[in-house]
Amino acid sequence: MGLTSRAQRFRGPSSYFRSKNLLPSNLVTMKTKTIFGISLSLVIINMAAIMERADENLLPAVYKEVSEAFAAGPSDLGYLTFIRNFVQGLASPLAGVLAINYDRPTVLAIGILCWALSTAAVGASKYFFQVAFWRAVNGFGLAIVIPALQSFIADSYKDGVRGAGFGFLNLIGTVGGIGGGAIATVMAGGEYWGVAGWRCSFVMMGALSCLIAFLVFQFVVDPRRINGGSNDASKMSERENLIENKSLRSSTVWWESWVAMKTVMKVPTFQFIVLQGLVGSIPWTAMVFITLWFELIGFDHNSSATLVGLFAAGCALGSFLGGVIADRISLKYPHSGRIMCAQFSSFMGIPFCIFLLSIIPQQVSSYYTYATTLFLMGLTVSWCATAANGPMFAEVVPPKHRTMIYAFDRAFEVSFSSFAAPIVGILAEKVYGYDPKTVDPVSGSAKEAMALSRGLLAMMVVPTGLCCLFYSPLYWTFKQDKENARIAAVKETEML
Repeated sequence: MGLTSRAQRFRGPSSYFRSKNLLPSNLVTMKTKTIFGISLSLVIINMAAIMERADENLLPAVYKEVSEAFAAGPSDLGYLTFIRNFVQGLASPLAGVLAINYDRPTVLAIGILCWALSTAAVGASKYFFQVAFWRAVNGFGLAIVIPALQSFIADSYKDGVRGAGFGFLNLIGTVGGIGGGAIATVMAGGEYWGVAGWRCSFVMMGALSCLIAFLVFQFVVDPRRINGGSNDASKMSERENLIENKSLRSSTVWWESWVAMKTVMKVPTFQFIVLQGLVGSIPWTAMVFITLWFELIGFDHNSSATLVGLFAAGCALGSFLGGVIADRISLKYPHSGRIMCAQFSSFMGIPFCIFLLSIIPQQVSSYYTYATTLFLMGLTVSWCATAANGPMFAEVVPPKHRTMIYAFDRAFEVSFSSFAAPIVGILAEKVYGYDPKTVDPVSGSAKEAMALSRGLLAMMVVPTGLCCLFYSPLYWTFKQDKENARIAAVKETEML
């Protein structure tokens, strides 16, 4: 990115983008309120990303306490992640349908409220099946929110800086993930007003998420409304005049959604990115056991939270760094630069996973080795989404289909990777001899830690290598798909 002045750094990323003439016109001229030169809408959207990532990290951070509260083993805990991710994958296309035909801030607010209430309900659950049910509801809320967030960012930045835009969203979101996981892990060690700390953390997070839902609904403005201006208003008026009854309106909504689905599914670049994502998302899903693994080794709650936080911090910086680097390389290699960055990042996961899970001695004395490895690992393995996937999706379909392409990507990837968590648990228990009854609540268990690490290794190294390999066909498909999308967008503009 290069060096920036102290004043530019203080004003935030938008000042840098503007100084380079990379900031999209809608962020420069939008008639919404601004904070330090940044659109209030983008500020609140990033706050929503913070809460979304914090919510995702809550349960994995307290797996040990949930295991004790409900007498659940790793396979049961993996099932909780599976049910949420599976429902999220199945419901993700709904976000595309809703965002095509309705105001995205309203769609986001509904999704956030859904996940907020279900998160609080998990904290109040007395039985394991109740936790499973509310995790499914949580997945439904996330299914609506995440694709809408991604398309919102894609519409808010131009091609030359879109990687940095996605990287900044990831950076901010990961801060929430660090905070959510750390707070839950630390609170899990005590009681508050006679209630287990892990339960209090869920209720607190649900309440904060409800506040974010209100802010999104009240203050966020959809970039599509701003970009279109009065012309869009007149077009919407003409369209509403043509659609005079509810049945015709409904059929039009579903017809447009069906057209968008077919358009997205036929794009080869989308197909190959989804293919790599099917295997590439498996290691990230398996990582939900990382906090439990450290606690089994013998680290206390604070040390475990710090180690996981260091990995998340590395991922946060790495995702932003990867987005910026890919932006710069894509200026020189517009059709291959982003792909090269993604392959580098996915390849780096192989040596890091092997070193982390099988080389470092699984002892409390290895704390600093774990800390350094996790931070460097996060810094290098977190580029794919911001350097390649997010920006490339925005370039291979017309703007109105962006939410749909992100929604279908989530549908395929999350549904498939949802099996990773229970498989890790099954491998640890059935193959490597993990026995939850032998785990000491304070000192953990070296034997069970080794069994869990072997299950994690099996579900991380091979999928990471396949992910790197499956990016290769994009060298031949991305250029043509990008040109096809440009021509389609021009034709749509001429027809309006």
